[in-house]
Parts: sequence; structure tokens; C-alpha cells
Amino acid sequence: MVSLDVRTRVDADIRPIDAVSFFGDELPALIVERAGLAAPGAAELDLQPFTVATPAGTWTLARDDGGFTVTPDDMGAARVQLDSEQLADIVNDLSTPMTLVTSGRLRMDRGDLGDFLDWWVVLRSLIDGRPAHTAGSVEFHDPDGAPLDLHRTFSPDDDDEEMAHFLAEAGFLHVGGLFDADEMRAVARDIDAAFAHYEPDDGHSWWARTATGEHRAVRLQGFERYSPTTAAVLEDERLLRLGRLTGDEYEPPESIEALEKPIGVVEGISDLPWHKDCSLGRHSYRCCSLTVGVSVTDADASSGQLAVVAGSHRALVQPAFVRSVWGLPVVDLPTRAGDITVHCSCTLHMSHAPVTRERRVMYTGFRLSDPEGRAVAGEDEIRRVREQSYKTVSQKPGHISAS
Repeated sequence: MVSLDVRTRVDADIRPIDAVSFFGDELPALIVERAGLAAPGAAELDLQPFTVATPAGTWTLARDDGGFTVTPDDMGAARVQLDSEQLADIVNDLSTPMTLVTSGRLRMDRGDLGDFLDWWVVLRSLIDGRPAHTAGSVEFHDPDGAPLDLHRTFSPDDDDEEMAHFLAEAGFLHVGGLFDADEMRAVARDIDAAFAHYEPDDGHSWWARTATGEHRAVRLQGFERYSPTTAAVLEDERLLRLGRLTGDEYEPPESIEALEKPIGVVEGISDLPWHKDCSLGRHSYRCCSLTVGVSVTDADASSGQLAVVAGSHRALVQPAFVRSVWGLPVVDLPTRAGDITVHCSCTLHMSHAPVTRERRVMYTGFRLSDPEGRAVAGEDEIRRVREQSYKTVSQKPGHISAS
């Protein structure tokens, strides 16, 4: 059976990082050993010198004749300031540049977030021994070796091994009609009734403001508490089957959230931009988990459908936003009520803003079991940053009618 477990670290691997030793000794040694893994990807991204300023000193990273240099100066075209804890968290893969920007703690004197993200890819390549992605390095094949049809919609009667192969190759899966329309209509009625149980700042919901001034609940966590139909879905064999597609030990989902996607959001987050679910850190400790979306209403280009970057779970690329230079295909996933989508936690995905009608969807997921030594230290901080993100950042304004 295929496996999606790409974990390489346990919490016991977390170590103190001394900036002087890291930039003066450890990183130069890694460059000698592993530059060949990072340099081709860095060349495609056309990286410019990048300065990291810390309380212990300032260093500039630069490309140089198929490799990299680390010099104790402040000559980078872009410059980021990191305190000692932030540097240690980046090196230990406990956080990413997206953690800093989402929490409002990113400090860049020159350049922008894109510069930091590109060099983050190089650092992860050197530290983790993974090749930085280059165009054409990810291919898609069906079980017989033929090109994979990335637009395939599976049916509930299709073979589990075929589904697992597709999921491992593409990083996502679309199964049509897993649940029926009557079930989804019952869920929709429960969503209508559940809004009364949520209010701003309750710690269990996200809110967004629309162009018409409405303050709308857009994410209802723990929704199964208010929906008997949804509570039954969490224990339904049709859902649990998805967690057994691969040879990994996934824990069954314990909760589910309901999302409503209004038209014309101008403040807060309803339609998430391109990101990986591990974009805030700990990829090497917990990926790949599986995120399952259950379409309560139909979704298409006009009503906020999901889109994914096929193969991005197999590529060391920045964990947010999309670069055309990668050469990875973007796939839209229109769905009907009762369809489900599955994506890996390190598959880039986004939600289009609805234009003509609102969308409702539920999300739950399967996480890899945590045997001894694979604890979840640091998860609380990631959760805190994520749950406050709808207040600290806002999405690009959604569709606003000209009328």
C-alpha cells in the first residue's frame, strides 16, 4: 500500500540554535554537503542576496557558482530581523515565514515576504536534505504508467487502491456522490439553526465583514454538537473508509466544522488564499494528514470552489502562494452537494471567492497517529496563530457587485 507519512523528526530532535555557530559553522558545512540539492531550485527562482539580522550578528546568504555563500555582513537585497527564538523555530521547522506574517511579527527592512519564502526553501533543502523543487521534477502517472487524468472524479464504487494511488500522485482526491442530497439538505438546515450558538470572539468561530456591512459567521467549529446528521457523518463508514486508503495509521476524525462563504468579503478571512495546511510549521513532524471537505451545496467557478496545485505535496516549495515557474498544474474542483474532496496537508490549495451564490462546506480530517516520541509540542502556538489569523490578516476582497 502507498504511504503518505513523510515525517522525519520527533520532538526529541528539537535543539537550541546558536546563531553564531549556525551561520558560522553549521550552515557552511551543509552547503558543502548539500548545495547540489538546493542550487538548481534556487537558480530557477533567481534568488538575490538575503540578509538575516539577529541579536548575535548579521549574515548575508547568496548564490555563488552552483552553491551558496554565508558572509557576516548586511549586503542583502532583502533583509529580515529574527530574534533568537524565531531563528531557532525556523531552523527546527517549528515555524515558517508565514507564521511570522500571520501573527504580525514579520520584520523586514528590505525586500518582501516573497524573498524570505524563497530563501526558506533553500534553508529547508540544506537542513533537511530535500531537493528544492525544479520544473518538471514532479510527474503524474496512473498505476499502469500512463499519464494520470488529474480531472478524474471517482465514484464510491471505485477501487480503494486506485483512489490511494491517485491521492499519492496528485495530493488530492474527488469522490462524487459519497453522501446524498437529502443528507446535505438536513445539514444545511442544521447550519441555519446553529448560527444562534456562535458569536464573535467566542473562540469557536471565525467572522468576516462583507461590502454591505454585514458581520457574518463564516466558520463554525464543533458543528457536530448542533447537527445530529453531521455527528452521524463522523462515525459513518463512508467517511472512515477514506482514512484507510493508504497504509498509514490515521486517527479517526473527532470533530467537524461548517463553513459558509459569503459574497463580497472585505474584512477577515472566508476564502483562504493559496496555502499548505502545514504552512505555519511542523511539516517534518506531522505530514501528511488528510483534510476532507464535504460539499453541503454545489460549488463551481461562480460559487467558491476549491482549487489545488497537483503534486505540490511532493515538492519542496514555499508553503503559501503559487509560482508559475514551478510548472505544477492548478486544478479546479467543482463539486455537487454530497461530493467529498480530500487533500494532503502539504498540498497547496485555495478557495475561490463566490461571485453569484454562496457556498457551504464542512471540513474534517485524519491525522497520523502519534507514537511515543512523536508528541505535539509547539502545536498550541501554531493553533493560537491560526485561530487568530482572521483578525490579524484579511483576504483579498471578494467579488463586489458593481450594482
